[in-house]
Amino acid sequence: MIGSQSSHRLEPLTVEQNRALALTPAEELLDLPFIKGVDDSLRAYQLSKRGNALRVAAQAVEWGKRGARVNCISAGIIHTPLANDELNGERKDFYRAMLAALPVGRGGTPDEIANLAELMMDERGAYITGSDFLIDGGATAKFWWGAEE
Repeated sequence: MIGSQSSHRLEPLTVEQNRALALTPAEELLDLPFIKGVDDSLRAYQLSKRGNALRVAAQAVEWGKRGARVNCISAGIIHTPLANDELNGERKDFYRAMLAALPVGRGGTPDEIANLAELMMDERGAYITGSDFLIDGGATAKFWWGAEE
């Protein structure tokens, strides 16, 4: 499943909200009281990606009965055509500042995401299921724990 670092910047939800995002049928998600009326596109995106990760955790139980594993990768700025659009689009100042402040000092590469996916799908990752892997060069750590500048 594809997540996003952005979901990790969302404030904690209640247990009830987490359960609703994880278990509500897809066609009913927009009717949830805490989803209805969300008109900020960033918040909508964050909630949708949080939902992805929560649904993966919930589905790990069902898929495990079939001998399968499911996980989520929540990536940060990875040098792809989409990242290039973001780094040159209307929110470019925000993305460029985030990139410049990453604790690892650079954006990620598609190969780094592939390396994580390979581990998760390989026998070396056979004990991994229902997990959301944050791979963002420390951007989320900086967001929550970085010194005020």
